[in-house]
Amino acid sequence: MARDFEYVFVYGTLRRSFQNHRLLSRSPCLGGAGTRERYALYVGEYPFVVRDQPVSPIIGEVYKVDPATLMVLDALEEHPQVYRREKVPVVLDDGREIEAWLYFYPRPGGRLIESGDYAGNA
Repeated sequence: MARDFEYVFVYGTLRRSFQNHRLLSRSPCLGGAGTRERYALYVGEYPFVVRDQPVSPIIGEVYKVDPATLMVLDALEEHPQVYRREKVPVVLDDGREIEAWLYFYPRPGGRLIESGDYAGNA
């Protein structure tokens, strides 16, 4: 039986206090989290994560979203033409590990954020 929600890990402008967070205003936040694997976070015109560069865990938040919200996020991220949504393991601040969608960009560019935390370096 299919779930009526998905978990989404957000690391950039969808996080609290950033301009696109309004798109998640009706979605419950599970809290802060970090990716289990290491990736590279860059900032150009927008923040983005590159899968094949193991720089650091990415810091963000996890939201429980309904299918309509996921479609809105896909449109914002231009999935799959620009960003590509993939499931990855993330560790919540309370220690639980879950699988959540994360939007990846296909290539590096811009300024590397070595800490993996856009909020601390925006």
